[in-house]
Amino acid sequence: MPLDLSGIPIVDNHCHSLLRVQPADDEAFRIHLTETYFREVARDDVPHTLLYHWTIRELAGLLDCQATPDAVHAARRDRGRDWIARETVVRGNVRTWLIDTGYGSETTLSLDELRAIVPCRIEEILRLEPMIERLIVEHATFPSFIDAYRGRLDDLRGQGLVGLKSVIAYRTGLEVEAVEAATAAAAFDVVRERARRDGTVRIESKPLLDHLIVIAVEACARQDVPIQFHTGLGDPDLDLTKVDPAALRLLFSDRFRRAPIVLLHTGYPYIRSLAYLAAMFPNVYADMGEAPLFAAGEGTEIVRELIGLAPASKILFSTDASLVPELYWVAQRLGRRALGRVLDEHIADGALDEATAVDWAERILWRNSERVYSL
Repeated sequence: MPLDLSGIPIVDNHCHSLLRVQPADDEAFRIHLTETYFREVARDDVPHTLLYHWTIRELAGLLDCQATPDAVHAARRDRGRDWIARETVVRGNVRTWLIDTGYGSETTLSLDELRAIVPCRIEEILRLEPMIERLIVEHATFPSFIDAYRGRLDDLRGQGLVGLKSVIAYRTGLEVEAVEAATAAAAFDVVRERARRDGTVRIESKPLLDHLIVIAVEACARQDVPIQFHTGLGDPDLDLTKVDPAALRLLFSDRFRRAPIVLLHTGYPYIRSLAYLAAMFPNVYADMGEAPLFAAGEGTEIVRELIGLAPASKILFSTDASLVPELYWVAQRLGRRALGRVLDEHIADGALDEATAVDWAERILWRNSERVYSL
């Protein structure tokens, strides 16, 4: 058995809100067990994944039912979303959720609604790209837009935010470059014309996004507020060849040294790049979320690679769970299990004593996040 870490609380440094209307049966639930948005994959292939089988078994334990899809979903319907969310927090020994509010906001619970359901601290991470898109629609000129953008990045903690998040990896990739204001202004004019014509816009202009992300990192450096970056695996929208976290080289320079930079999702499959960056740069942190869930059969190997190079003081736990509370439960269970297994290996090898291993687990599961996000 791996080292028992159940008594150590969790600060989940990256997750999302819950759907108001939950999937009722196995067919509707499966789309949440894959990063793809292709329904035929959820229908035909997800039942043949390790994550699916792990989920049925873990939920059978949580819901006290047989480990079959029909029994699990009958119990889910009987217990309901709020009961499952509360039990996930209480039994999972969860102290805090840091919620990225930029995903699924039209169909998910507000933070206050979440707070009324789950007995843990809930804080907000602001996703930059949706905010940028709203400002582009609202402002006809680059000077007025950039003033509004800078204003939105002032006094982040005074706005009730504990961090920022960028999904530039999905839009133009992680190779952020220095872009002059004049070049960004010209790019804005093109994007703004599209927004005027359509009434909405999806920001995919590399010169404009690069310029704006640099401004956001500068704001985080001034205020000592973390900024998260999606790295590695995600849905089919991203180009996997452009999401190696090492591509963010510009942001690791001395100019941004005071900005805490959290690289999300283990960078999978670029785990060693992410671990290297956390080991080399004092303000860079390695998140261990998402990959141990969606690459469920590799959880131990993923955590082993992270701890093999990244200091335990630089690794942050998360689930990246979203929309259905069951994902929080499964991700917590798989993440704790993988971490316990790896620490056990190092105890057995004589590299760590048990007291140090427990100290590392506490750092990774909650203490590092409390420090980095000033909780």
